[in-house]
Amino acid sequence: MRAGCCPARSNPSGLDIATIVRAHGATVRRQQALSREQRRALRSMAVCRTPALGGHVDVCSGCGFARPAYHSCRNRHCPKCQNLAQARWIDQRMKRVVNVDYFHVVFTLPAALRPIALANRRRVFALLMRAAAQTLLTLGRDPKRLGAELGITAVLHTWTRALEFHPHVHCIVTAGGLTADRRRWRPARQRYLFPVKVLGALFRGKVLAGLQQSLALGELSSPDPTATRRAIGALHATPWHVYVKRPFGGANRLFQYLGRYTHRVGLSNQRLVSITDDTVTFRTKDGRTLTLSPEEFLRRLLLHVLPGGFVKIRHSGLFASRQVSTALPIAQRLLADRPPIEDPESRSSWTTLFQRLTGIDLTRCPRCEQSTLHRCVLFPHAGRPPP
Repeated sequence: MRAGCCPARSNPSGLDIATIVRAHGATVRRQQALSREQRRALRSMAVCRTPALGGHVDVCSGCGFARPAYHSCRNRHCPKCQNLAQARWIDQRMKRVVNVDYFHVVFTLPAALRPIALANRRRVFALLMRAAAQTLLTLGRDPKRLGAELGITAVLHTWTRALEFHPHVHCIVTAGGLTADRRRWRPARQRYLFPVKVLGALFRGKVLAGLQQSLALGELSSPDPTATRRAIGALHATPWHVYVKRPFGGANRLFQYLGRYTHRVGLSNQRLVSITDDTVTFRTKDGRTLTLSPEEFLRRLLLHVLPGGFVKIRHSGLFASRQVSTALPIAQRLLADRPPIEDPESRSSWTTLFQRLTGIDLTRCPRCEQSTLHRCVLFPHAGRPPP
């Protein structure tokens, strides 16, 4: 079976964002100036798991049951394609952590800077992620605070539950770190990482310094650089919000937690409530719903399509690529008395990952529940796949 060719996870409502894209995507393309990545996302979502991408038929060797399975588009903005990608990512990361408690820290870009971010998405997103990691690493290395190297995994999100533009970075941070001499693991204070006011002030300084430098070098797109400079300067006196959640325990819980953030897209099919010719209604939070026109719904959805090639999951400190074969193994040895991390197969098949994620064995016949399904018929896609 080809990876990425699998049934969707259960969606009781049966509603699908792809239905909206197929019905109204052409109108949105005419009315809005879309980036290449946004146009590609629309095309991919429209044909994902349809005959347009080809597929195969699974046939039961016992009872003769047959089930078509169409290929996935594998676009990272497609809501149908993220669960398996998430499971595969977690499968690969299991050996690159330390089994300690973790903090969840969220850094948010202030509302006043969101127009600048919209016009300079790649540059501002990269600055936001870099500033968040540097803030944590700087405070972690400070001998007056922890005096150790933290492990950090950061994930960029750009949305609210109402699909509005709201860039923020979720950081999962070790509750402790490896000392500079690499001889000790120094734990953080229980239920305490760093003061939120200190985190906010340092993060603010790093983001504003980066924006001012980019503006001075002419790297920021702005219709009025003078007004932009004033807006940036005014934010030096404004408190910046940083959220820190109390620590949760162990690497196994870490991956359950990370699963909520790593491969999430702005809206899943499960949150759709109704679709008509003129409206789309979806759940926001606290039991509330929001109704938009299909065109406005797609406009908001496309706000969260990332620039091509942008890396939205980044690892710093002990989890950085350059530390994977040096500092990280030392930290893991120092923590050898901790309960071992569950070690799944290092390269699980996609069907194994799907079963771990959903509890569904795709190789077993769903009708007789005894025999094995075999791929019997392949059929090519009807046209060109999404570019």
